[in-house]
Amino acid sequence: MYKYDDYDRQLVQQRVAQFRNQTERYLNGELSDDEFRPLRLQNGLYIQRHAPMLRVAIPYGLLNSQQLRTLAQIADQYDRGYGHFTTRQNIQYNWPTLERVPDILADLEQVEMHAIQTSGNCIRNITSDPFAGIALDEYVDPRPYCEILRQWSTFHPEFAHLPRKFKVAVNGAKTDRAAVQVHDIGINLYRNNHNEVLAEILAGGGLGRTPVIGPSIKRDLPWYELLTYIEAIMRVYNRYGRRDNIYKARIKILVRAIGAEAFAQQVEEEWQHLRGGVSVIPQVELDRVSKYFTAPSYQHFSPNELAQINQQLQDQRAQNPGFDKFLIRNLKEHKQPGYAAISISLKRSGVAPGDANSDEMRHIANLADQYSFGELRVTHEQNFVFSDVPKNQLFNLWQQLKTHNLAMPNIGLVSDIIACPGGDFCSLANAKSIPIAQAITELVDDIDYQFDLGDISVNISGCINSCGHHHIGNIGILGVDKKGEEWYQITLGGQQGNQAAIGKVIGPSFGEAEVPSVVKKVLDVYVEQRHDDELFIETFERIGLDPFKLRIYGQEAA
Repeated sequence: MYKYDDYDRQLVQQRVAQFRNQTERYLNGELSDDEFRPLRLQNGLYIQRHAPMLRVAIPYGLLNSQQLRTLAQIADQYDRGYGHFTTRQNIQYNWPTLERVPDILADLEQVEMHAIQTSGNCIRNITSDPFAGIALDEYVDPRPYCEILRQWSTFHPEFAHLPRKFKVAVNGAKTDRAAVQVHDIGINLYRNNHNEVLAEILAGGGLGRTPVIGPSIKRDLPWYELLTYIEAIMRVYNRYGRRDNIYKARIKILVRAIGAEAFAQQVEEEWQHLRGGVSVIPQVELDRVSKYFTAPSYQHFSPNELAQINQQLQDQRAQNPGFDKFLIRNLKEHKQPGYAAISISLKRSGVAPGDANSDEMRHIANLADQYSFGELRVTHEQNFVFSDVPKNQLFNLWQQLKTHNLAMPNIGLVSDIIACPGGDFCSLANAKSIPIAQAITELVDDIDYQFDLGDISVNISGCINSCGHHHIGNIGILGVDKKGEEWYQITLGGQQGNQAAIGKVIGPSFGEAEVPSVVKKVLDVYVEQRHDDELFIETFERIGLDPFKLRIYGQEAA
């Protein structure tokens, strides 16, 4: 993973010192709330329902074990012993005191981390495929390009005060695991017949108040022109994006207003002034950054050794049904023979989705050192991934994960719920997310039942900002406010990935106590109506919304 050079270290150190001075001035009454607000937001600090909330960047989801231990230490020293991993591949602390935030930033700087541009109207944390560099279906390792984008966008003076926040996702594989179609800019990297790296650019996607699947506006862009073309997009958006209405300020509104074709034409005209210019990525720079993303020192197994490992795994699975279930759901095949990627679910009964306490973080960090070259990833589904686990060590890893309740075999199942912190913490939320997630988890607690249901995504957001990505959940749940009371709107048929789709609202909303029974009725209709081996989303697309509405509302669907 990328290592800071002297320039990086100096830049982050200066920002820490700057914010310490700004915080002291605010606490001394020298800065007003309005003056301090943009300064704290530039450093990832929000004022939430009960306390400040600090959002720390995990660039494109990559962490090393030392960094995770520091996150655990921060949770203990400055918070309440835990952190919340988000759909943006960040971590949030919900209980720091304002005067200690500069100390947290100083501790982060020691392990090459920061909270810069995790908030505000700027380019936020660049996100990507959590299986980057190891996936069998990968065309291009997106991590070097993510790092170049991160460096380019950090403190970029032209894009520090955009009309609204801006999110970029990068994918380099056949399967989109970065949700590029619902980002302000989505980038698909691929290769042509000459093995040259090219990019497809999508613009104007996003969720929130106006959910939109981003249209493709450019194909076959040479990799070295990535920054020039994105700069052209940003300039058009900066020039024409609305600043008079916060609800209409995102780039998706601009693209929809003038049309994708007209927007692409404006970007193309702007690009003519930039292409081939100072922002072209030199090959030497790509090479410099790429050297930080080389493969670890894998053990090279002979064919006989691989056969023995596979036989051992087969025997272990036969003798341990729990281990077998764990591998069925949590293992992803690796491009390196004899290795696998293992997902660690942060979706456990009685625990808020995406939460990990400090003991769990330290345990995971120790296991990353022991089994995965000291590296791990954070997914936008709010889970962890060990990217490089020898297959002959999988059983030992599983046993050690079990000791901390971290061996849930539920990746992609109905209890692998994505949820924002909701009304328990967020001042923007209309309703709570965590109790709903916990109630659904209890409803489907039987793991055999979950396995029978198969892949189903449940996403919960406490407000229309869609931090829980409810629009693209097979089952989406949105907290809404009805005369000061918490209600929940249900959508069905959303999905992420290559066939990304926005879910459809089934009808009137429900009270909190009703939501689990509504979800159960949805699952019952699926079980009754599915064909053999048909996934939930496939059944939904075949039978449509009406059978679900009829079961839920007890009347003929309109």
